[in-house]
Amino acid sequence: MPSSPKAMAAKTFLLPLILALFSFSLFFPLTISIDFNYPAIFNFGDSNSDTGELAAGLGVFLELPNGQTYFKTPSGRFCDGRLIIDFVTMASMACILHILTLILFICSPLSESIHFNFPVVFNFGDSNSDTGELIASGIESINPPYGQSYFHKPSGRYCDGRLIIDFLMDAMDKPFLNAYLDSVGLPSFRRGCNFAAAGSTILPATPTSVSPFSFGRQVAQFLRFKARVLELLSQTKKLKKYLPTEDNFGKALYMFDIGQNDLAGAFYSKSLDQILGSIPTILVEFETGIQKLYDQGARYFWVHNTGPLGCLPQNIARFGTDPSKLDELGCVSSHNQAAKLFNLQLHALCKKLQGQYMDANVTYIDIFSLKSNLIANYSLYG
Repeated sequence: MPSSPKAMAAKTFLLPLILALFSFSLFFPLTISIDFNYPAIFNFGDSNSDTGELAAGLGVFLELPNGQTYFKTPSGRFCDGRLIIDFVTMASMACILHILTLILFICSPLSESIHFNFPVVFNFGDSNSDTGELIASGIESINPPYGQSYFHKPSGRYCDGRLIIDFLMDAMDKPFLNAYLDSVGLPSFRRGCNFAAAGSTILPATPTSVSPFSFGRQVAQFLRFKARVLELLSQTKKLKKYLPTEDNFGKALYMFDIGQNDLAGAFYSKSLDQILGSIPTILVEFETGIQKLYDQGARYFWVHNTGPLGCLPQNIARFGTDPSKLDELGCVSSHNQAAKLFNLQLHALCKKLQGQYMDANVTYIDIFSLKSNLIANYSLYG
């Protein structure tokens, strides 16, 4: 039976490659005999062997002619066909495993009351709601005591137990959210996806940022996630149990808990007045991201304000050595002043958005007051 065009193309490419390798081995006997049928392949590299990593991690959309000669559509590869790694995998008869690395604000009295049983949750933020994103990126690793009080081992969260996002999912009787970059163990994104990454800021990341996944980057990841989900669902129904449906994107809860790192990090190089003056710029960036999500069909937004930054132990240790700079709670006054102004302007923005998006539901959650109450009355809570 004649070979298919695809098989012929593979053979046409592989024959000179194999001959070249054979000739090379004549001069270097160390390479003469290898078993070229491995059970798994792990690849490291750049665009010469990237099968989708940069596109997935940074939320980049590739356009034609990328992918036009083989996949007929951009496939995450920076070429118009296949890469050497693709041919190697074919030659070894190994299966190509495409691991799919596939988010609404906690809304407040700004809008009508909403039912709290959403089919899907998409979350954006920093360490306050990161369930494994930064760890999955390979930028950091975490060890005990992280995770010790609930998971009994590090779980990708920068705490010893669960986060607000975890309790929220529990309250809706839904599984914890998988991080967008968590690609091991067939993660399910059927009930949502978490784009939050520890150390992230609203403003674009800089070379000195802890996390490259700023709010704009997280939104870009969501846009790619949605596009990829819809593409896969149009090709096969086998993935329905792992992915949200198309109409879920409009019914989902979009959660946001981000901004504290923009303020806290700035204190290392800027004055209080400079930081206070930068808040409008930070919130313009935030509004831009919200607009993009709204344009994609997001309608239910749950927005956390930032907590009392001056009460974080690391800030007290670094900026609170002078008792005159502490407030009545023993927290750094300047940091809490910045947090209060940020929250005031964030609340005003949420009101603006609610008036602008009449078909949306924007809820603002006062995390600052909740945490301040816990700190002031800690003895009442055990």
